[in-house]
Formats: sequence, C-alpha cells, structure tokens
Amino acid sequence: MRRAYTKFSPRMLGAIYRALLLLSSLSALPLTCWSQGTGLQPDSDASASKLRLERVPVEGGAELLVIFSRQGSAESREAAVPLVAVLRDTLGDENIENDRLRYVWSFGYTRPSLAQRVAADVPFFYFVGGGEKHAGSRPPPPLLDLAGDKNRFWRKLLWAALRSALIDPRSALIGTALRNRQLNADDYRQGQLTRTLEIFSLLEAQATASPVFTPEELQKIQARLRLAGKATGGVVDDLHLRDAGEKLKRKTEEIRGRNWELLRQRAEAEGLYFEPLTLPDGRATHALLWIAQGPDQQHRLQPTRRFNPRFLNITDPGRDARLRRWEGYTETRWFDADDQRVGPGTAGARAVEMIPLAIYGLDHPRLPALLIDFRDRLNPRHREASLRVINDLAALSGFGSPYFSIGHTLFDFVAGRRGADISQPSRLRALSQLRLLLSLDESLAPQLREEISRRLTPVSLSPLENEWRTEAQLAREQFTALIASARRSGGLPAGLARDRRAEMMPLAHGRAGRFFFRAASLVSFGLYQHRESPTPELMAKLDLHRRLQFHERFLSEAVQSGTPLEVGENIADVRRSLQFISAHGAAADDRAARLIARVLRLTNDEETRLLCRQALARMKNRTAGAELRRLQPDQCGEMIEQKECDQENNYCASATHH
Repeated sequence: MRRAYTKFSPRMLGAIYRALLLLSSLSALPLTCWSQGTGLQPDSDASASKLRLERVPVEGGAELLVIFSRQGSAESREAAVPLVAVLRDTLGDENIENDRLRYVWSFGYTRPSLAQRVAADVPFFYFVGGGEKHAGSRPPPPLLDLAGDKNRFWRKLLWAALRSALIDPRSALIGTALRNRQLNADDYRQGQLTRTLEIFSLLEAQATASPVFTPEELQKIQARLRLAGKATGGVVDDLHLRDAGEKLKRKTEEIRGRNWELLRQRAEAEGLYFEPLTLPDGRATHALLWIAQGPDQQHRLQPTRRFNPRFLNITDPGRDARLRRWEGYTETRWFDADDQRVGPGTAGARAVEMIPLAIYGLDHPRLPALLIDFRDRLNPRHREASLRVINDLAALSGFGSPYFSIGHTLFDFVAGRRGADISQPSRLRALSQLRLLLSLDESLAPQLREEISRRLTPVSLSPLENEWRTEAQLAREQFTALIASARRSGGLPAGLARDRRAEMMPLAHGRAGRFFFRAASLVSFGLYQHRESPTPELMAKLDLHRRLQFHERFLSEAVQSGTPLEVGENIADVRRSLQFISAHGAAADDRAARLIARVLRLTNDEETRLLCRQALARMKNRTAGAELRRLQPDQCGEMIEQKECDQENNYCASATHH
C-alpha cells in the first residue's frame, strides 16, 4: 500500500512559515537577567574576584567542590550565586592518586515540570517556559558524569532503531513529538554544558583555582564538557581524553578567529564600529557593533555604496529614520583625527554619540550569530526559529521526504556560503556565553548592561528553559537541596556507594562476565546496572586500580609529544610512575604494557629504561611478553636477572633463552 504524504505547494509552505514565525514571536517578551555585569576589556584581577570556591565534605569519603559567582561587594556572601558543583571521590584518604571526579551539577539545570514536558512534545511550540517556579527539595540532576558513559551512544542508537521499528511511518505526529522532546532536551543540556565549560575556563585562568582543582583535573573536566555534545564523546577513555579535548578547543579557536575577521571586515566596509566583548580572562566570545550618530556617520559612509547585509543580517542603518530620532541608549566616545578611540581629555579629540546596533556570537560554527538586534528584538528569534519550522514541516509532510531533504540540504549549503542566517545551527551556545559574560563582569556601563539584559531575547526555543528572572533563586534552591542530600546518609553518600560498587564489577569478573553485564545494562537502557557487594579485598583492588590509572594517564600524557622524555618531562616523575607500575605489575593490563613500551622507545636514560624492562617483566599478560620478545637477548639478560625473569614472566624467560 502506497504511503500517503501531505503535499504542500511552495506558496503554501511560505505562508505557513511566516505565520508560524509570527506566532512564535508573541512569546518573545523582554527579560531581565538574573545577575549583573559584562566585560569589554581583559582585566587580570577580574576573574580572580568573580569566582569563589568552597569545599563541602560528603560522608563516605568524598567532597563537593562548589563554585560561586560574587555579585555586589566581594565581602557579601549573601550576594554570591552558586554556579557549578563537582563531586570528588577521595576514598576517604589524602592521596590524590586514587581520587576520581564523578558528577558535575549546574545549578541552572533543573528538572522540567509536567507542563514543560508536554509543551516540549508539541510541534511549532516555540515558547520558553515561564512563570514562577521552585526547584523543590530534590537535589538537581547531574549535568555530566566525568567518569564517562561509554554506553550512552549505543543506548541512543538502540532507542532510535526501536523507535523506527515500533512507530508507524504514517503516524508522523507521534514521530515528530518524540523528535521534538529529544531535540528540546538536547538543546537545553547543550546550553548548560557551554555555560559550565566557560566557568571552568575562567577558573583555570585565575590563580586561586590551584588549591582546589589540580591542572590535570581542570583539563579533564573541560575535555569532558567539550566531548559531551558529541555523539561518541562518552566513548573516549581517559588516556585519549586530553588529545580529543585539545582538538575541539583548537577548532573552536579557529572558528572564533574566522568569525572575528569576517564580522570586523564587513562592519568596517559598512562604516560601523566593531568592538569585541571579552570574558574576564580576556577571551573574546562576542562582538558589539556601533554606529555614530549625526555627521560623523555620514562622514564614514559612502553615499553611493549600497548596504550589504552579508554576515550582519540587519537592515540598513544608514537609511533608518529611527536612528535619526533615536531615544534609546547612547554613549559618548572620543576619537582623534585618525578615527582611533582615545580618552576624553586627549588634545584634538572629538566627541561622538554612539548607538549600539547588534551583538554577535563569534563561536557559531558557520558565521557570526546574531543574538541581539537593538532595533528589532524579534529578528534573532525569527532566524533561530527558521530551522525548527522547516524541520517540523518536513516531519509533518511525510516524515522525511527525500525531495524535501535534498532541497533543504542544498538551501542550507548555499545560505551558509552566502552568509544568510536562515536555517542555520542553533546559536544556543553563543547565547549561554553571553549570559555568563553579563553575570561576571561590570566594566560595561550600567545603562548599557541593563539595555542588553532587557533585549536579551530567549533565542532558545525550548520550553524546558526557565526564565532568567528566576535563575538566581532556582540556583540557590538547588544548592541548598544538594547540600542537604550530601549530609543525608540516604542521599548523595548512598549514590556514591552505588557508583563504587558498579566500578568494582570489572575488578571482580572476567571478560565474559563483563560483556554479559554491560550488554544487560545496554539492553535495559541503563535501568539495570550490576553492582558488587563491597568487601575489604574489593576496596583494596579499587584503590590499586585507580592509582594505576593515575600513573598510566601521566605516562600517556608524557609520551604524547613524541619527543625524548629527558627533554619534555620531569624524568623523576616518570620514574616514580614506572616504579609504581613495576611494583604492581600483576594488576596491570595490556594497555599499560603498550604504554610502557612507548616510554622505553622515547628515553635514553639507563635508569628509566631499566624500570621499563622491570615493569614489563612483572606483568602477566601477552602484550608485555610480546614487547619483551622484541628486546635483544643480551639486553634482557643484562638488565634483569635471569631468576627474576623465570619467576615473574615466562615470556621474558622464553625470549632470553631464545
């Protein structure tokens, strides 16, 4: 039986698209940001004064590390807003080698209400959740598990396959509702991930971070946050985490630099003023465009030149009558004869009245993302809604018609190449960064800061979002609930104990058992998780396993550059890690053997090479034996006693006698 599709003519599609954009704009009410402050210029002391950290002990051998944002005076604790918390499992001792970072909580990330969940399923419903809301007494949901979730990708893939098999293709409405729910949830989580990533980037830049987080921990947290938005991000293990995170960081910096240059050149060509907006650590994530009022603007503009909105995506300001009778915010700035900004007392400087035009995000993947249009507050919202409207129409008109998909792909390619901000990826990350920027710095004029806050349109179209007017109160309520859970034996300590029992599973079972239990967890979509009964022996194995992982991570980072270890690393620290692995070689796995073989090839230090051979000889796995067989017989016999080879590893014995 032939499938029935609803057919829309191009004229009808255009009419429906414009009508839906108009309806979605009705909810774009001006919002007030929950905190104050932005920054234009980097300040070496700004980041250190804006973030504060506290330790909260957790029963059972752990601690919560909470990051606060100060508002108002630095001495006022009541003005501090909790931003992020991290759970560190210390196993109850002072040894950092067996510490493990577990969960990250963002205090702006709340559980959706029933009304929000229902609204998230409705197509063409682009209204941000509003009204008064309270977080309640339940602790907030974790934003991220820093230990990694290798089954997350496979669970999502399995769920997609089941959804395709169980849902009738003709029931486009049901499929669209399920897709909308997942899309809204992903958008909401991605915005919180971006915000949390920027907080830890600022924390890394300030000197006060070192007593609480080690540099390695900060790098791991940022790498996990960057990879969390990728489909296979949870599959990356700790040994390759640093490289994967640095690769994504470099890509973001390249995108930011490209968008900076595109926007700056286009602004200067149109006679506008380009000004970067920076976070307290000096990173420019946004840009603000200004226009001079009166004769100064006429002097910069070319009367015969036609305005080109490419990459700017705003209407022609030179022919806008509203700017000639502008009653909004203006700012007086001083410029010299070369049109360079100078101080107000500079000799020969002239005063110019400036009007803000638009704010753009520089981290958008394809082109500068328009976030605020000071003359048209609905402009960014319409552009953000365009992709969602097109996708919803495609789903309802055939659940993925191939002709529609091909046309959409071609249009998206051409629009991106031409700089048209229609049907582009969501600008949710740039909006989250701007909100954080507004909350951490106060170097911008208070009136302009309030104007930006008032015009900060909720570009995110997810009903799961909360109004920013209640964000500070929600954060404080969720912080209180999390602290109460940490002090309650049946709360966070009980969850910590369950996580440790699940971590013991690979230590108590062989390869077949591990495969069976992981498959059961995957098929049950994570509802079943095998956990071992804690015993002193298993706790000792867990402690040793974590310490081995600590030293393996250190050696992995040491050999990443490929240069001799005597040049790039502290050779004493390398020897210390090798000594520990050598002393506990029986518990090391194949990955540790391959890692030590790489260390052996990258060093000429005789003591370090001896430690490598001893560690390989004491490991009881095939990889260690294969590496030893590659050594010359005289080397193995010279550096390791034959008796030790025979006792510790039969592979070394066979290699020596061969």
